[in-house]
Amino acid sequence: MKSNAEILEIARKTLQIEAESVKRLATQLNDNFSELVHQILYLNARVIVTGIGKSAIIAQKIVATFNSTGTPSIFMHAADAIHGDLGMIQKDDLVICISKSGNTPEIKVLIPLLKQGGNKLVGMVGDKDSFLARQSDWVLDTSVEQEACPHNLAPTSSTTAQLAMGDALAVSLLECREFSSADFAKYHPGGSLGKRLYLKVADLAVQNEKPLVPSNASVKEVIIEITKNRLGAVAVVDHGILKGIITDGDIRRMLNKNSTIDGLCAADIMTSSPKYIDKNELAVNALEILRENNITQILVGTGTKFEGFIHLHDLLKEGII
Repeated sequence: MKSNAEILEIARKTLQIEAESVKRLATQLNDNFSELVHQILYLNARVIVTGIGKSAIIAQKIVATFNSTGTPSIFMHAADAIHGDLGMIQKDDLVICISKSGNTPEIKVLIPLLKQGGNKLVGMVGDKDSFLARQSDWVLDTSVEQEACPHNLAPTSSTTAQLAMGDALAVSLLECREFSSADFAKYHPGGSLGKRLYLKVADLAVQNEKPLVPSNASVKEVIIEITKNRLGAVAVVDHGILKGIITDGDIRRMLNKNSTIDGLCAADIMTSSPKYIDKNELAVNALEILRENNITQILVGTGTKFEGFIHLHDLLKEGII
């Protein structure tokens, strides 16, 4: 049984070997890579990514990254391709074939079929002298000096290198396309990530009440309005123009300072020039204002017009935090 110290040393050595393998990839890049990026950018078809074994799993991840960043892509298992799935490939599709050895039986059967169909071929391969490399129009060298496996057998460093090369290709395509956060939101509409990119302040504010009082309202009227709407604050509005805000904290501080509330009105206790956010801003920007100012709610407005409130709980509920 290994000791805790021995286990940690094994883990550190594994990470170091894999990190060196990825670092080495940068020295293995050449014009093949940039030419391939241009080819994909102007491709009026899809990118098909295929592989066998562990490389097939890496291919699936690369496809997912391509699709989410604007490069239409499909995964095809190399073994299934020669048993019918080859039919998914269209005439102008570009095929990326991932393999450590580049000499597996499935690859040797698949490649001639792809060449016969006239499809352009990219070999992401660990052996530049392999069958796959020799048959490819572009070669991405993902060779590694050693696997992290102590027997130098289990695909570890090699699959990490393949994954990193796929990311390098996806990010290069993304930047060449000037793929924006708005584009990203279009492909990620679900979950907290999507909401951070597209959910607007107005989408949340419309769900809340709009507590407001005039500046001459009595303190009692202010307290009733705050309590009724349960947002912890009320806007002070005169003739449609936002004048200030009163929070339950303002009420407590007022009660500490004054022995009586007789004669006091909203204008006496409100915070003028309050923090507010335009209704067309992203909700995530409201979160930043709340955090920076250590507050739990913020007014929503358009110019001097009061539109409502956003509360910290609204952002929590949407999973934006």
